[in-house]
Formats: sequence, C-alpha cells, structure tokens
Amino acid sequence: MTPDLAAFLDQLYADGRDFDAGQPDRLDRRRNLEPESAALLRSLIDGLTPKSVLELGTSNGYSTIWMADVTNLTTVDNDRGRSLDAAANLRAAGVEEKVQRIVADGATVLTDSADEQWDFIFLDAERSLYVNWWPDLQRVLANGGLLVVDNVLSHADQVVSFREHVDQTEGLRSLVLPIGAGLLIIAKQS
Repeated sequence: MTPDLAAFLDQLYADGRDFDAGQPDRLDRRRNLEPESAALLRSLIDGLTPKSVLELGTSNGYSTIWMADVTNLTTVDNDRGRSLDAAANLRAAGVEEKVQRIVADGATVLTDSADEQWDFIFLDAERSLYVNWWPDLQRVLANGGLLVVDNVLSHADQVVSFREHVDQTEGLRSLVLPIGAGLLIIAKQS
C-alpha cells in the first residue's frame, strides 16, 4: 500500500468515526470496519489471490478500498446515497476502476449469483439477515473459498443463530479471530 493511500484511509476512518458520533440512529452511521480488520482482509486477499471477490455492505467504501488495493471486486449496498459516497471515495483513492458497485439488496445479488461464483465473500451488512442469506451464501461460495463475517464478537447476541447454522453445516471449517469487532472466517472445503 502506498503512503498516500494509507493516509487517505486513515483520514476516511477518522472522518467516519466523527460522523458516526453525531448519528443517534445506528442505521445512519457509516460503521466502518476497524483498520486492523481491514488490514487482515487485505492480507488474506493478497495471499489467496481469489479470482472473484464479493463485498456485501459497502457503506462509504472504506473496506472496499482496502480490498481494491490488491484485487478487483464487486460491492453491494442497498442504499443509493451510501453507494454514491463510496463512489466518490473510490475515485479519490484511485481504485474506482477495480470496483463494480451494485445498488441492490444483498439477497437479490446472492440469489442471482451462479453456484460457486465467488472465491471470497466479505459480509458486513445487517446481521439480522444473515440466517436468511445462509443457503445462498453456501451455494455461491466456491469450493476452497473463504467467507469473512464482521462483528461476531461485538454483536455476538445478534449472530448466535447464524453461527449455529455455520457450525451445523458439513464441509466447512470456521474460526473466530478477536480482531476489531471480531471476524468469523469460514472456509468451504474443496
């Protein structure tokens, strides 16, 4: 990562924290991934070199930029305003050409995705939806692929049912890393 991009990301994260502090409704917040979690995502992608990467939950593009530094990806958010904010940030970071932005419901994108289409999926959307998305997440994740889920420690009570589904699914290995808000890393065995 270039020093200029690192400085841009530091400022974007700081701006996001300041913005969030003034928003009483959590749905209005940017809720950016913590820098240490973003750095891990970037390292995983850089080391694994997946051919297809999907992010569910773009917000203002903070985590998208971290990943786009080392790969092309598709990012999905159902909020047009956030998607426009992300577009401006992607452009300012110089990674706009590496990102396909989709404004749609994550469930629709998953339903429309082909079987085993995605080698790497980053899930950072509304946690209440994860259980309903689980059948399609399994279907669209390629054999040997990784699914990384944020906020599994900070909001553990909201992902209990989802984690139970993961634990009961054969052919997966998973672990929780106490980094940032907690990352659940799920590997689909080939």
